[in-house]
Order: sequence, then C-alpha cells, then structure tokens
Amino acid sequence: MNALFVKIPKWVQRLFKNKTWSISTTDKEIYLTFDDGPTPKITEWVLNQLEQHNAKATFFCIGKNIKKHSDTFNKITANGHSIGNHTYNHLKGWNTPSDVYLENILKTERILERKSNSKKLFRPPYGKITAKQSIKIIDKGYKIIMWEVLSADFDSNINKEKCLKNVLKNAKSGSIIVFHDSIKASAHIQYVLPKVLEHFKKKGYRFKAIT
Repeated sequence: MNALFVKIPKWVQRLFKNKTWSISTTDKEIYLTFDDGPTPKITEWVLNQLEQHNAKATFFCIGKNIKKHSDTFNKITANGHSIGNHTYNHLKGWNTPSDVYLENILKTERILERKSNSKKLFRPPYGKITAKQSIKIIDKGYKIIMWEVLSADFDSNINKEKCLKNVLKNAKSGSIIVFHDSIKASAHIQYVLPKVLEHFKKKGYRFKAIT
C-alpha cells in the first residue's frame, strides 16, 4: 500500500473532473463515507460512534444488503445521514457490460426510492468504472462520489495503526474519506474510527454528510 494509493493526487482528480473527489470549502469540515453496508452490528456500531460526536456521514449501500438488513438501513436514515448507491451486487464496472452495470444501479435506486429520501449519489465499487458508464450514470442525474483519502480498513496486509495513519496524515478540510461498514473491515474500523473522530473534533473540525 503506497501513499499514492492512499491519497488521490490532484492530477488524477483533474483528469477525471466529472467525478467528485473532495468538497470545496473554506471551513474545517471532513466528509466521512462508509461503503458496503448495511451490515448488522457493524453499521449500528458506526452509527453509535457518529452519534457520540454529533457527526454526520454518507453511507454507500449495496442494494442486496439494504433488502436483507432493512432494519439496520432504517437506522441510518433515522439518524439523518446521507445515503448513496453502491450497486445492487457490488459490481466491478471494468468487468461488467455498461447496460448490465446501469441496470444494477437502477435496481438499487428503486429500493432507495421506497425506503428513503436519498440524494442521487453513486460510488463505484472498487472505484473501477469506465468512461462510458460514468456518462450514462451522470445522465441519470447522479453525482459520482469518489474519495481523496482511502483508509484501507479492508486491507488485511496492513495493521490498524497504519490504517489510522492513512487518515490522520492525509485528511484535511474538504476531504472525502472512505471507510467500510463491513465484516472484513470491522477489526480496523473499530480501532480507527473513534480515534479519527476524537482527533479531528479536538482540532475544531465538523463531520458532514455529502448532499
């Protein structure tokens, strides 16, 4: 895991400027995001941590997980967090025909329309999406939300201290940070998230949802 992978360089952000990599702000604001849920217990633990710090976040949910764990999903919306679309089956865009990929997104959209007042935010699983797919998704009214800082909480090859360092070293005002409310990431996130919330709160930052 190198620094280039953890923090997306400005030239990449400029090259793919039809995607949102960070939020332009002059205020001390950070945007926490959580991918791959909802996952019982883990998502609910995350919600509890956020509530303790009066923090808002954005959850990019997988459609099949929303359907399977609707009670947990309802707790996300009840707590005033933003919801984003993360496909129905966690598809990798590079390996999926564009029409199949788009239909998978719309399948989740139909669930979200019934369950929440979610904005049309989309994050591609693995960050892997083709130019053609991006255009089609934007044409459907979506903002494609990428990230500036990757915690790498899913990576079993790094320890929890490295995961924490990835965030503390690279996050700044306007940063969009990726975490995962998943079983795979649970050991890292349970160590890192409370420390991230405490660290930046002490420095006067607020944690906001993407809208």
